[in-house]
Amino acid sequence: MKTFEELYYEVLMRTLKDKDMGLLEKMDYYDTHQLDCLLHPEKHPLVWHTKDCDCGDDPNCIKACPFQAIHPGKSGKIEVDEEKCEGCSICIEECLEKNLTNSKDIIPALQAIHSHKGLVYALVAPAFLGQYGSEVTPGKLRTALKMVGFDGMVEVALFADILTLKEALEFDVNIKTETDYQLTSCCCPMWIAMIRKIYSELVPHVPPAVSPMIASGRAVKSLHPDALTIFIGPCLAKKKEAKEPDIVDAVDFVLTFQEMQDVFEIMEIDPLKMEESEKDHSSRGGRIYAHTGGVSEAVSSTLERINPKRSISIHTKQAHGVSACKEMINDILEGRITANFYEGMGCVGGCVGGPRALIPHEEGRKNVEGYGNSSPYQTPIDNPYVIELLHRLGFDTIESLLKESDIFTRDILHPKK
Repeated sequence: MKTFEELYYEVLMRTLKDKDMGLLEKMDYYDTHQLDCLLHPEKHPLVWHTKDCDCGDDPNCIKACPFQAIHPGKSGKIEVDEEKCEGCSICIEECLEKNLTNSKDIIPALQAIHSHKGLVYALVAPAFLGQYGSEVTPGKLRTALKMVGFDGMVEVALFADILTLKEALEFDVNIKTETDYQLTSCCCPMWIAMIRKIYSELVPHVPPAVSPMIASGRAVKSLHPDALTIFIGPCLAKKKEAKEPDIVDAVDFVLTFQEMQDVFEIMEIDPLKMEESEKDHSSRGGRIYAHTGGVSEAVSSTLERINPKRSISIHTKQAHGVSACKEMINDILEGRITANFYEGMGCVGGCVGGPRALIPHEEGRKNVEGYGNSSPYQTPIDNPYVIELLHRLGFDTIESLLKESDIFTRDILHPKK
């Protein structure tokens, strides 16, 4: 019997080279459950159990899960509660026998790319700088993705720009006294899941905004209704976010940097050797979202541009990693409020430290900072491409972002059904 990794690479290779998934039915040496996970990941939880464990009565994965999503099943095997699991990947990291792995959506995504009649867009997370080599520019990555079958690449950082504007405007309108505070709403699905599921009393302090991933997917589909949208990033939790009922309209597939790297290797695509295809329109503010403190810095500088004469200044505080986020939230609940804008990131280092990033988060932060510094626009309000895109999407002024919209608004208290 083949191991899960051997099965995965064989199925992926056949998908890329044969494009005839019917051949898989003739394979007589695979685990049927594992194959079903690869072909139909939507039917399974975000964490897959690839073989039986022998961890005793108190497995690390159960103890480590912050959402109590893992438990022994009736047969004694570990089971993952799909509703409770948020894709933090902590259980995978804590599994001593390495029998847990994250879900992979690459097989059905490639099938969709090959069969889709309309445009196919790659929505690439702001953390992508340096993931495929320190000298791989956004333009080279765009060309590499076109060789896979994408028609275009959209930098999600441009939509981080728009959400920065929205968060700054929300702060300007809502923070009127020294005791008011706002929790960042856009970016990290782990942070939002913690607030919704564990600390729901804090939900009123979260602005009703979607994440940059959801905003980019909705915007693309607004401009190109038949488009297929595929997000690529370092995060397993984004796979869960894309399936949530009130925002499921935005992104068709979520892939990790590692999944795309597997494709590049099998197709023998070296992004470093690709031609340039530069179309970068994001500001420094949108580009630095990918590391801890990036959202706070972006919102602070944008607020200063929007309303430099505010009587109450913005004071930010950040936490990264689940434990640190919980500690910061507990401080808020116990009245130890030392800021009026709180930023939480589920991964150490922020998105650049995501569980499926390809490089250390320290290196990722350095790359993202360098890319941010190279932008000709310091804040979203200075970025003419942001204003142009908002106009194309029907927003006459930046202030109109405060109104409920089908693209940038999310009511996390009462999700749309």
